[in-house]
Amino acid sequence: MPNRYDDRPVFTNSDDLYEKFFARRGKRWIRQVGTGRLSYPTAKQIKSLTRSQHVWSAGDRYYKLAFRYYGNPSYWWVIALFNKKPTEADLRVGDLLYIPLPLEAILRVYED
Repeated sequence: MPNRYDDRPVFTNSDDLYEKFFARRGKRWIRQVGTGRLSYPTAKQIKSLTRSQHVWSAGDRYYKLAFRYYGNPSYWWVIALFNKKPTEADLRVGDLLYIPLPLEAILRVYED
C-alpha cells in the first residue's frame, strides 16, 4: 500500500536560516522530505467511489476514523483531503464527512 511519502524527494537542508536550530541539536544539517502535491478527485472519479457518511461527534479524530474504515490510522489524511478539511479544528460537532471507499481506489486517484 503506498503512503504519502512515496516518491517525494529527500534533500539535505543546511540553510543558514536554521543555524540556531542546528546548533541546539549539535547538527550541521538535516534531511527533509519534500512537500507532496495531491490533486482533488474529479467529479467522475468521485462517482466511481463508494462513500460512507459520518457525522462528526465529540471525541472524533481523523486517525480514529481511518482506523475504523481503513484498518490503519496513518491514512487519516485521505479523509481530511477528501473532505477539504485539513485539520480537525476545521470541523464542528454535527458536520457531515464522507469517507471514500475502498481505500485502494482513492489512493489510486491521489497517485494520478
